[in-house]
Formats: sequence, structure tokens, C-alpha cells
Amino acid sequence: MHRVYMDANATTPLLPEVLEVMRPFWIERFGNASSIYFEGQQARTAVDHARETLAQFFDCREAEVVFNSGGTEGDNTAIFGLLRAGDHFITTAIEHSAVLRAAERVAERGVEVTYIAPHPDGLIDPEAIRAALTPRTRLISVMLANNETGILQPVEEIGMIAAEAGAFFHIDAVQGAGKVPFDVSRFGCHLLSISAHKMHGPKGVGAMYVRRGTPLEPLMLGGSHERRQRAGTQNVPGIVALGKAAELAMKSLSDGTLERVAALRDRLEAGVLRISGTAVNGAGAPRTANTSNIRFEQVEGEALVIALDLKGVAVSGGSACHSGSTEPSHVLMAMGLDKNAARASLRFSLLKAATEADVDHVLQAVPAAVEHLRALAPV
Repeated sequence: MHRVYMDANATTPLLPEVLEVMRPFWIERFGNASSIYFEGQQARTAVDHARETLAQFFDCREAEVVFNSGGTEGDNTAIFGLLRAGDHFITTAIEHSAVLRAAERVAERGVEVTYIAPHPDGLIDPEAIRAALTPRTRLISVMLANNETGILQPVEEIGMIAAEAGAFFHIDAVQGAGKVPFDVSRFGCHLLSISAHKMHGPKGVGAMYVRRGTPLEPLMLGGSHERRQRAGTQNVPGIVALGKAAELAMKSLSDGTLERVAALRDRLEAGVLRISGTAVNGAGAPRTANTSNIRFEQVEGEALVIALDLKGVAVSGGSACHSGSTEPSHVLMAMGLDKNAARASLRFSLLKAATEADVDHVLQAVPAAVEHLRALAPV
């Protein structure tokens, strides 16, 4: 059966170029990057090169790049590394669980947490963040692009508000990496998190931007790796791969790839919306080029995911981190959808390699699956 993968926001496949650059560091160049002899220095040189590439990717100094295990560790590090009892933390109701669960934990430890709700279109109002500020506000954390809707948040405006208030600003940029040009100075952030596997790199490796002078306590303690900001033997193959993935992502930002993907997404969206009782969640708000979140009236989203899988189409009902959960999307609920509408929504997220044929296949599969499930639904 021909299969079409449209869940790129969950994960992406390794690009061949990425696999090739990391392959030698599993076997021939296996050295520990902290060792001073030849094999170690081979590894160290490769890590340094990747750090240089990530500095270009973030538009920051090389010393401000910290390699880690991915977005969850980055988000957790920003929150646990800056907040203490008595502090005030502002975040939003639509963040990834890596931020929301960490916020719950610091609240248990005496941190006051304020959650900002989005407008119905999924956008966070920067003025709502300004209104939530207190003299004790130490950290603001807002995602760049929502993982379920693709909606891009006004991080530059929020960064200016944080600067005026003297608060630290963290951006979960996992879903924006490779889809939006990064400029941490323009964003106004002190901290920013990404994960390799969302941008055609391997799972289990990521990076943070940590602005020079940010008093961040490390989450991982041990050796002096990553300038004492993240202990643990460096994942050299993963770091090398992340560097290559970032290099390719920067190219795709300027070679027309994103415009082509956006055109395919728009064609897919227009075709699906010809089905009665459908609507785009967050329509009208700025979004990443590859993402569309669509609700289908009188359809159970999980049943539609399964029906489409049987037709060779991989999509999701929301965040991969909550796959199998019976709870409706917290993002869509925060946007004002009721439980039934939230459960009836699916996320279509295209790979950069998506084709017209992929869209054709999906546009054949979706109407038939929806019609079948609606016919089975009780009147």
C-alpha cells in the first residue's frame, strides 16, 4: 500500500546527508570529545564545527550554544534553572507539556504561576502578558510555533515586554526550527530550545541558546561538559547530525522550499474544506508553512486517525506526547472549542519533501473516511 506521512510535527525522518555525516562517529571516529589524545580531538573538532553551525542558526555567539538531549530537557532547564520559591512565572495555556508539567512542579515548590489564555484564533495577546506582570516576575516562557496548530506567536513583542520588566524570556522553538528564520537578538530572548528530530535530525539530541550572563543553574550535574552548563558525555554523532540538519534547514529557509510546502498545505486544506462540516482551527492567524489543524463535525478524531491509517495516511489528533490519551487537546480547549469539537480535530503536518501526489492521495482518502464514519454515527 502506498503510504503518505503527514505528521511531521511529531517527528521527521533523517535526511541522507545527515545520516552520512554522523555515521563515522559511531565507528571510526568514536572518541570522547573530552579526551586530549587524537581520537578525542577528532570528536572535539566535530562538536566545535557543529556548535559554529548552530551559532549561525540561532544568530548568536558559539559560547551561547549548549547541546542537550532535546526540547523537553531545554524547556525543563529554563524553568528549573531560573525559578525559586517566591518567584513569579508567566507562561501560556497552550504550551507543550514539557513546559506545563514543569510549571506544575515549580508551583508545588512555591513559585506563583500565571497561565495566559489565547484568543479564539490561538494567538497570545502580548498585552495580557504585560497585565500579568508583578514585581516578582522572573521568567516568561512562550512557544514560537504551536505544535498542534502551527500558529506563530508574537515573540518579538513579548521579548520587549520582558526586557522592560527586567524578566528573563524563554522560547520553546522546537516547532519553529527550520520553519522560521531565527534571530535571538530580534526575539529578545535569554533562552531558546530546539530538538533535532523535528528538523530531519536524530531523536535524543537538541540544543539551547543561553544568552551570555544568564544565571542558569544546570539541570544535569557531573563533569565540566558544555562549559559546565550541561554535564554528561557529549553525544558526538547526534551533535554532528544536528549541525548538518541545521545547515540544511537554513538553506531551506531561502531556497523556496517553505513556499512550496505552504502551497501544498493550502491546496490540501482547500480540498478538505470542501467536505461539509469542516473548519480550520486558528484560521487567519499566522502559521508555520506545513501545518493545518482541521475539525470534522460528527466525527471522532481518533476513529478518523485509524481510518486514514488503514488508507495509508498518517496524521494525528494533536501532540505525539499525548498519543493514546482520551483527553481532548488542551490547546484547542484553551482556544474555546468544546470537548466534542476538540476531539473531532486532526493535525496535518507536511514534510518538506511532500509532493503533489501526496496531497492527491490524502484528498482521496479523507472524504471517503469521513463519509464512512459519519454514516456509522448515531443519529
